[in-house]
Amino acid sequence: MLLHIPNVLTPDEAAEFRRRLDGADWTDGRETVGAQGAKVKRNEQVPDNSPLKVELGAAVLAALKRCPLFFAAALPRKILPPRFNRYAGGGAYGFHVDGAVMKLATGEHLRSDLSCTLFLNDPGDYEGGRLIVSDTYGEHAIALPAGDAILYPSSSLHRVEPVTRGTRLASFFWIQSMVRDNDLRRMLFEMDTAIQKLTRDGADDNAVLQLTCVYHNLLRRWSET
Repeated sequence: MLLHIPNVLTPDEAAEFRRRLDGADWTDGRETVGAQGAKVKRNEQVPDNSPLKVELGAAVLAALKRCPLFFAAALPRKILPPRFNRYAGGGAYGFHVDGAVMKLATGEHLRSDLSCTLFLNDPGDYEGGRLIVSDTYGEHAIALPAGDAILYPSSSLHRVEPVTRGTRLASFFWIQSMVRDNDLRRMLFEMDTAIQKLTRDGADDNAVLQLTCVYHNLLRRWSET
């Protein structure tokens, strides 16, 4: 499931992120990938040990907490602290798949079920730089307004096109979901969305209650906590 999540950050918040990142201590993005990824990755990142990265990452997590669409779709159990990248001057990232297991600072491990890119500036600020996600339906090109995010399965092949003008800024992170299986997670999301619409439309209370019970019993059956 490929899902556009609008307005994770407000325009003012995105502008403040850009201002703070303008003075960041950027380093080679290949420092955080393995040998295969390093062959195709050409961008810059804020180092993991940077206080700015920690501060802005916490701000991203706080923004996600006020975003019910993200929670309904991802059903997050663990989130890798958000990172920040910059593409400019032809920077690109060729086709790759994200690592299946990642280590948290606590020593725990996170299984990457979902990947998320949070765009920090508008597509008009740069040329190229679209996120290309490949799945069984073909290739999907994504370039969203500042403050919007795209959520997609970490098992997907994906790449970032070369940025030939301007600079593309984004935050990115991975999620381990309470529901490992993408198809089961998608069905739960669709059921949750339908329940919310029925509630807004004034559907029969007993019918909505029955569907809500089914949703929670399926989540209870399929979740890993």
